[in-house]
Amino acid sequence: MALSYRSLLREISIANKAACLVGIRGFAMGGKKKGPKGASDAPKASALSKELKSTTLYGGNILKEGADPKILPDTDYPDWLVHLLDKRPPLSELRRKETESLSFDDLKRYVKLDNRARIKENNAARAKN
Repeated sequence: MALSYRSLLREISIANKAACLVGIRGFAMGGKKKGPKGASDAPKASALSKELKSTTLYGGNILKEGADPKILPDTDYPDWLVHLLDKRPPLSELRRKETESLSFDDLKRYVKLDNRARIKENNAARAKN
């Protein structure tokens, strides 16, 4: 019985250490809110103006000192930055097209995704055996 209790304590301490490493934090339960009776629990409107909200990237400052960066107009950013958000075709769509008609980037993506799919199939087949 002592061995199982000791192993249980070890597992709990390992889980607590892992939670600390990952950054999971537990919060204490809040007590009853004290205030005038009939007070509204509705969230209060933000004090920041809409113009300020649309021109500043809040939480973008990574330095200890300094201010949050301002959002610039789209013309001040490079063209490739906008293309990062473009949707790329999935493997099923790339398989339907002829490989000769694919652009170099799509062909590279097709080879990468096809290899990944084959590896997953082989691993699944080996796991069944």
